Amino acid sequence: MKYKILIAENNIRNFRIEEDYPEVGAYLYVYENGKCIYDYLQDSVKDCIEFALEEFGLPLDSWSEIQE
Repeated sequence: MKYKILIAENNIRNFRIEEDYPEVGAYLYVYENGKCIYDYLQDSVKDCIEFALEEFGLPLDSWSEIQE
C-alpha cells in the first residue's frame, strides 16, 4: 500500500503530512529552521489540511504531493 506524503511551506515554516494506516490516520509535521516544532495526529490527510488552515492560516491550495 502506498501512503500519501504532502508538503507545503509559508514564509517561516515548512509543513509535511504523512498518511499512515487508515485506523491510525495522518500526521501533520511543522518545521521551523529545519527542526520539527509541532506534530499533530488527525483522522485523515484532509483533516490535516483543514487543521493547517485553521491553526496556521495555510491556504488549502498550498499542498503538493511528493513521491518517496
